[in-house]
Amino acid sequence: MTYTDRALAILHEWVQGEQLRKHCYAVAASMRHFAPMNGGDPDLWGAIGLLHDMDFELYPHMPPPGDSTTAASEAILAGQVTEAPLQMHPFVGVTYLRLNGWSPDVCRAILSHANYSGVPRETVLEKTLAAVDELSSFVVAVALVRPTKSVFEVDVTAVRKKMKDKAFARAVSRDEIIHNAAALDMSLDEVIGHVIEGLRADAQRLGIAGNAG
Repeated sequence: MTYTDRALAILHEWVQGEQLRKHCYAVAASMRHFAPMNGGDPDLWGAIGLLHDMDFELYPHMPPPGDSTTAASEAILAGQVTEAPLQMHPFVGVTYLRLNGWSPDVCRAILSHANYSGVPRETVLEKTLAAVDELSSFVVAVALVRPTKSVFEVDVTAVRKKMKDKAFARAVSRDEIIHNAAALDMSLDEVIGHVIEGLRADAQRLGIAGNAG
């Protein structure tokens, strides 16, 4: 069984809402696209995208950063816990993964995407997950407001234009997108372009294939 198959089964067990599932599909599509650009395994990177928010539906609370979150992350990664030290996202999900055979690298990447976890982003995998997280869903939203609902009609200019529209997808932090993209040592336009390409590869499942799908 591939990493993606295992991750998809977990996602569908933990997440029932279609919106959150599609967010995870979108992040996974972007991760699969970025993996070979960085010598990574698309199957593994995509699985991490599927799993990064696996517990958010059941445990949506996010604590402020501090000693307790750092200690919780360290204990999970060290394999010192038998249950989640914090009943919050992403600690519950990552504890489950750690106890069920997923590697510390996978668990660390998912912890690192939460700014409050106390786990700094060090690897290109971790930095990529953070960079594509909010941006993937933002690009999907841009596609869905097109008359054809097609990501094949979305380009970098369209995404940048919507980023300037503060009323559009107002919950998405533009500063976070810009900051996380910069961590990849790529221009924002390059990152957006690659996310668009990644999403096109899974456009049908994301509901953004439009007339081209």
